[in-house]
Amino acid sequence: MNSAFFSDLLSTISERGRTLLRLKTWPQDAAGRAGSLIDLCRALLSGRGEASGLAMAAEVFARYRTLDDAGRAAFFAALADEFGPDHDRLIAAMEKWRADPCDAVAASVHYASEPRRLELFRRLNRAPGGTAALVEMRADLVDELRINRGLTLVDRDFTHLFASWFNRGFLVLRRIDWSTPANILERIIRYEAVHEIRDWNDLRRRIDPPDRRCYAFFHPALVDEPLIFVEVALVEAIPGAIAPLLAGERVQVSPERARTAVFYSISNCQRGLAGVTFGNFLIKQVVEELRRELPRVETFVTLSPVPGFRAWLARAEDAPVEADALAQLAALDDSAWTSDPEAAERLRRIVEPLAAHYFLKARTPDGRVVDPVARFHLGNGARLERIDWMGDLSGKGLKESAGVMVNYLYDLDDIEKNHEAFANQGEVVASGAVKRLLKGERAIFGIAAPSFSQG
Repeated sequence: MNSAFFSDLLSTISERGRTLLRLKTWPQDAAGRAGSLIDLCRALLSGRGEASGLAMAAEVFARYRTLDDAGRAAFFAALADEFGPDHDRLIAAMEKWRADPCDAVAASVHYASEPRRLELFRRLNRAPGGTAALVEMRADLVDELRINRGLTLVDRDFTHLFASWFNRGFLVLRRIDWSTPANILERIIRYEAVHEIRDWNDLRRRIDPPDRRCYAFFHPALVDEPLIFVEVALVEAIPGAIAPLLAGERVQVSPERARTAVFYSISNCQRGLAGVTFGNFLIKQVVEELRRELPRVETFVTLSPVPGFRAWLARAEDAPVEADALAQLAALDDSAWTSDPEAAERLRRIVEPLAAHYFLKARTPDGRVVDPVARFHLGNGARLERIDWMGDLSGKGLKESAGVMVNYLYDLDDIEKNHEAFANQGEVVASGAVKRLLKGERAIFGIAAPSFSQG
């Protein structure tokens, strides 16, 4: 109620402020519209009036939404070129620092070095719905970055502000169930990025039964927009495949009998908040929620996809795949092998050791673990617990992951130690079962497996 009242108040002030503005006619061509919008941004930065400032910020968003692709490109380019630091002010502050290198002068240098677009974004944020509008604007910028890397500085400024505005202290954890408002449930269906939710019945099967949970983070400025959500299955033992968890006809597990909580889908919802970390806080807080509600649940694991595995097999120079094995891997493209136990076993003997190599040895050129899902969970302090052959036999699972899924274990006693090992030494903390698969790699491909510390 307070949030709605404040929003209505801002809208009223903004509308009154519009009467104080003398806006130029909106040009028809893309370049003219972008230029006119930049002029409005300059005026917003130079103004001091509260009502006129709110109205001007609202007008910036209204006019921005009318831009086509070329207009948005020109607008972002102007933000990069014309709204950086005030060079004269920065030079003057640096001269003062050279003459008197004290903390007070250092603060002056810091503030003088701030790009003017940061203050522009802050003033835009005051408009009614300003935070959501800036998130949408940044989503457009992410698309434009694929074409123009010169916009990276603008993107860094967005990320810098969003990291503050969306820090954990402002986020609210809410459970999503069948009583959640329909507009939010619709967004859950739309934003699910791991295992498609086909319809309302499918959604209900994931959030309504007593052995299912769904939690999402929300922000006060985006009341009905989930930022990230996680789907949880309560089971008796660690699962090795996704199909039984998603099956329409399945035997439900009484929460009193459940000993394992499985995080089987984590979806980020706002493209404009890419790069702002929520997932680590979400998992840890959900673990605490579940421990309070269900003290008998002792094991917390994921059932995660391996989205880059097939692509890595196709391009990685260090993948230990010989010609005969490579020919057999081509059979993965034909799902007929999934119903042939002998063919499945032949592929398992090849794929499992390669998957262990992928997680434990493969690295990007800058030395990072190749798999993005692995980087996320290992960075959170999880342990690579198990590689699940034939864990996902959907078309997407076969195409991206060769049917493989992975369990990451969140052992609450070891999370911080594991996180430190991964963050500081790049160590992949893995179970003995995963490490033993490297011996299978050595036996099949005739290569030496390195030693890893026991996780």
